[in-house]
Amino acid sequence: MKIERLETLSCDAGWRNYNFLKVTADDGTVGWSEFDEAFGPPGLTNVIKQLAPRLIGLPAREHEKVYTALMSPLRPAPHGLSAEALGAFENALLDLKAKSLGIPCHELLGGKQRSEVPIYWSHCATWRMNYPKFYSPAITDLSGVKAAGEEARSTGFSAVKTNLFIHGDGKVRQWMPGFGAPSHPGLTSDTRLLRSFREHLEALREGAGPDVEILVDLNFNGRTEGFMKLIRALEKDFPFFWIELDSYSPDALAFIRRQSNSPIAALETLFGVRQYLPYFQAQAVDVAIVDAVWNGVWQAMKIANVAEAYDVNIAPHNFYSNLATMMNVHFAAAVPNLRVMEHDVDRLPWDDELFTTAPQIRNGAIAVPDTPGWGCDPIEAALLAHPAKQFDGYMGL
Repeated sequence: MKIERLETLSCDAGWRNYNFLKVTADDGTVGWSEFDEAFGPPGLTNVIKQLAPRLIGLPAREHEKVYTALMSPLRPAPHGLSAEALGAFENALLDLKAKSLGIPCHELLGGKQRSEVPIYWSHCATWRMNYPKFYSPAITDLSGVKAAGEEARSTGFSAVKTNLFIHGDGKVRQWMPGFGAPSHPGLTSDTRLLRSFREHLEALREGAGPDVEILVDLNFNGRTEGFMKLIRALEKDFPFFWIELDSYSPDALAFIRRQSNSPIAALETLFGVRQYLPYFQAQAVDVAIVDAVWNGVWQAMKIANVAEAYDVNIAPHNFYSNLATMMNVHFAAAVPNLRVMEHDVDRLPWDDELFTTAPQIRNGAIAVPDTPGWGCDPIEAALLAHPAKQFDGYMGL
């Protein structure tokens, strides 16, 4: 079985586009993967198209051999878009291989450790404030944040994650200086931000009640000083499930972890075992977040195995479409050291019509399917019915 054809497809996803890779073998078997153009530098589609001809004629089921053959000439620039392109190829080939064998992808990964994957409600209140046109009910004030917490509790979620917001100063807005929105290169935390975020968390806690745990995602929106100011100001009153943040310094992150009373989760923007290893050696995280869409699920399993050797649990980074969710479900089902999986409960009105199936959520967990491959294929006619848009700026903001 040889690789015969590769195609990229995309469709409108409201504030972004969804992007997919389709790999077809010479016997007609098709494998799918999802890749992302919204989170990180643009241009991944073009990188995939440039590399795709190198795969033609290679053995479709020997994904590790294909990965090695593609990776070798990319060693001078092994991370970023190069690694994301390899991840897209690998994930599509895993789907193709599993389908050719008539088995679910989790069997390729060693078999499922669990039949349900626990999830938390990611971007709770966040999407409804940032993109009210696409996610309802729109949130414009703290009462809406409280209502989102009440909804999470009533629908059976045990944990929710939210982000930094400024309330009471005009239109409510997310605080993302780490991504240039707003431009605040010092990345410090002032009293206004601390006061506003405290009010945000109090509203979410009031709605969610005492039994729904809260996670916060600080992203790259601070340096060590700014992160510590936020953590010290808030964690005494809010026993967080975890505090999530990003740092490219293992030593700085290890310092933050030692100072924090809350678990620290990080590393979602890293690639491969080589980038993760210094953080494990420095004991910098309680939970290692792994993006299997970026890395490729086979490579993500290697990262999870090394994390286990350091007694660190992992959590999939997952804020994409239904296909990426199901790719992550197979990954999460197979790793022994799973903590929890990220999932966006707020979805576009047309999300489910784009795919052959949707994640089955019950009591805060997604059922692990036993259908061949990922168990979730894009429907090409539906993608065409929602043509992709052209975006400027970061994540549609």
